[in-house]
Amino acid sequence: MKLLYPTSLSLDPKLLEGFNASIHSYDVTKPIPEDLIDAECLITWCNSPSNLKDAASRCKQLKWIQSLAAGPNDVLNAGFDPKTVTITTGSGLHDQTVAEHTLGMLLTAARKFHLMRDSQTQGKWPGNLGGPQPDKAPGTFTTLHEARILVWGFGNIAKTLTPYLRALGAEVKGVARHAGVRDGVQVYSEDQLPELLKETDALVMILPGSDSTKHALNAERLKTLPKHAWVVNVGRGTCIDEAALNSALDEGAIGGAALDVFEKEPLDESSPLYKQKNVILSPHAAGGRPRGAEGLIAENLRRFLAGQELKNVL
Repeated sequence: MKLLYPTSLSLDPKLLEGFNASIHSYDVTKPIPEDLIDAECLITWCNSPSNLKDAASRCKQLKWIQSLAAGPNDVLNAGFDPKTVTITTGSGLHDQTVAEHTLGMLLTAARKFHLMRDSQTQGKWPGNLGGPQPDKAPGTFTTLHEARILVWGFGNIAKTLTPYLRALGAEVKGVARHAGVRDGVQVYSEDQLPELLKETDALVMILPGSDSTKHALNAERLKTLPKHAWVVNVGRGTCIDEAALNSALDEGAIGGAALDVFEKEPLDESSPLYKQKNVILSPHAAGGRPRGAEGLIAENLRRFLAGQELKNVL
């Protein structure tokens, strides 16, 4: 049995020795070599769309694809037959890095580091941002202490992020498809969003990309947020209506936005988001470091060869 692992991943193949499988590397930017199209297992990470479409059309013996992305939209869009190919995700591999990035975005928004940096590059002293400042003035987002943080899409990343936020004194609530208490956090159903958004200082979105989440944050919901509230998106770019978001920013209807993902990536140079004063942009950089990938691959390979249920099945 052949297992293909990507050159985009720094993986020591010796870690997979001892299994009844031959391990082969492949270039994620090129078609699968002819002598490897009979592989049964494919590990994917940062593959080009053309590479995945090629694999879907030519690798007819594939039985299992291990994506290292938390949300394998690229694999799902490539055309693999879900009836014959089991797809497993990299859920859990990006929890720490995305949580850390999210915390950085929230602190930057609250402490106005982005405005200080703007002044620095212009050779100006931002005196209005220093000196005596009101502490937690009503209608402002200037600190995480006692800030009301609403996390929409309360999964593993949110569970990792919450202790960081609470350590700085934030009040954390969650929103998901099903209400309940998760890791000590009250999680509400989406039908309660209208009331929750009204009492939010920062909305953190960690939603997966799907038809059901497309433009989940639309013009109507943006109007519900307080004028000082920030929107942080580290989930999928399609979950926000970017045109509606830009209009809300133009009108001063929200405090700002910190975005790591976009409807189309790279974000087009003509996007008005680049020119917005209270917008922080990062180039899909929150994840990108699948920690523990070797362990997940080895465990799922063991299960696959033993005919057992795989972890993180989509």
